Amino acid sequence: MNKAMQADRSRVRLSGVMLAVALLIGSCAVYFLSNAAEASRTPVPGSAIDDDLSLEGKRLKGFVFGAEGLIADVYWMQSLQYLGDKFVNAPADQVISLDDLRPLNPRLLYPYLDNATDLDPGFMAAYSYGATVLPAIDPETAIKFTKKGIANNPENFRLYQYLGFIYWKLHRYDEAAAAYERGSEQPDAPPFMKAMAAFMASNAGSRETARAMYRQMSDSGDQQTRINAEYRLNELDAEEQMEAINAKLANYQEKNGSCVRSLKDIVPALGAVKLAGGAQFQQTAAGEIVDPQLAPYILDGSACSVHSTSFPKAGANK
Repeated sequence: MNKAMQADRSRVRLSGVMLAVALLIGSCAVYFLSNAAEASRTPVPGSAIDDDLSLEGKRLKGFVFGAEGLIADVYWMQSLQYLGDKFVNAPADQVISLDDLRPLNPRLLYPYLDNATDLDPGFMAAYSYGATVLPAIDPETAIKFTKKGIANNPENFRLYQYLGFIYWKLHRYDEAAAAYERGSEQPDAPPFMKAMAAFMASNAGSRETARAMYRQMSDSGDQQTRINAEYRLNELDAEEQMEAINAKLANYQEKNGSCVRSLKDIVPALGAVKLAGGAQFQQTAAGEIVDPQLAPYILDGSACSVHSTSFPKAGANK
């Protein structure tokens, strides 16, 4: 009897080993076949519309024995790497604005995120990333993607916040107000959702409203969204500072008939400027006026104005 049981156990173990080996061989085969197919694919122009992937993970839903979440994570990580590679491989002289990523031609970003959220409909990190990045590629796709998130997670107030943010960026303030209003009605919605609905109706285009929007985004808890929001807040500060500096430069030119030789010449005048939140202009040890990223402002003597290398598109959000 013992010998029979031992034989059965041995067969079970052997079957398990054979299954594991078969899965490993199958995985390797898929990997090498995919690479071979990718290598032999006919090249297409960079502008070609590519709304499909070599393998659409969402087609595997229901067939991967509960591993949908793991596969969704893979697509999520690929979406981050994909856009990161676009930035890294961009020409060195190309100025990239976070308001318009179309020159990078990131046509696969949405398919990656769409696959991730099909496999895991509650994947909030993917929704927040898409809601903040996709508007710079295709605003209508961003709206569609965020509404998908709302349909799958109707009680998550953050998704209404993201939708309101997208509408606000498009200056569609009535729709932004409606999104915030709906979000304010959801469980656990903080008071600012109701406040932002009112802001959209009365003061939507102001810089202070923009600051309120990005402060809320920076508190979302998602790293990618927070990084983008912090950049935007610094950009708004730089925009305000440059307006003040340019105003003082204009005053100096009007009084003296020429522009300053150095921004150090107007430092005393800038001391009287009141910036938002009680902020002050920052200077290096050498006395250079720097932007929020601590890069010196660049003086254009012919135009008698300054610009920032850290925020080349400052003001584009308005």
